[in-house]
Amino acid sequence: MDIQLSAIIILTFVIHLIGTLAYAFRIAGIRTGHIAIAFALFNAMVLVSRTSNSFQAPLLAKRVESSILDASSTHLHWDFALILAAASVATIVGGLMIPTVQRIATGAVASFKKRRNLARLMLKALTPRGASVVMQSVALPRYQNLTTLKVSSGFPAIYIGMNFAATALWTVGVLSAIYAGSLDPDFRVTASSLSAVINGVATILMFILIDPYLAGLTDDVVDGSVSQSHYRQVLVWMVLSRLAGTILAQILLVPGAKLIVLVARWI
Repeated sequence: MDIQLSAIIILTFVIHLIGTLAYAFRIAGIRTGHIAIAFALFNAMVLVSRTSNSFQAPLLAKRVESSILDASSTHLHWDFALILAAASVATIVGGLMIPTVQRIATGAVASFKKRRNLARLMLKALTPRGASVVMQSVALPRYQNLTTLKVSSGFPAIYIGMNFAATALWTVGVLSAIYAGSLDPDFRVTASSLSAVINGVATILMFILIDPYLAGLTDDVVDGSVSQSHYRQVLVWMVLSRLAGTILAQILLVPGAKLIVLVARWI
């Protein structure tokens, strides 16, 4: 594994890890009653994810370009499979980290409430005392959260399904579009630009349908109309559907790339 591939895998891991940890900040918002502050703090992490995204695409494109120039290169599909595997591993790690990050985020929200200075809060986290608080917050998910999973009358099957589909599309969108360039180098620029269409569909599902549902459910927990145990079960299902989506992305990579090539030739 060369340095370039390692960098892409690390960036992919960071992107999907932060995406999964969003659920921890929702719980922290409920625990503290300051949902807006919790999301504001999470947005600082989103900046890291978006920065990683901005570096990931050019590195992927360069890898495909190098593969096209080197006719003897045959490992490109394996490289992309490893990148997608990093997304799945990041989702698993993120799911396991939710209890820990939720505790850290709860403390961060309380601290920010007293001194509304994000830079000072971040510097405080780097001190020995901040490191001690992080170590004390380490916790694993409860085994009961998985053993008690069930499909009850309030099970949001349609939203779990949409989260599964949206994650698969969002995970594979850029990768398939760039990989399509290796299938037909003459249309690789057109193919890579089509990633915006695929990601657009995923974005619509996530931010117009799934996120408003979770936001409403979060408010229901705050006002007491929905129990925290039910809310946690929904979040566990969301993480599991997210993981399943990254696995489906492995299957969609090549068919998606071939479809993008056909569209690139047609338009």
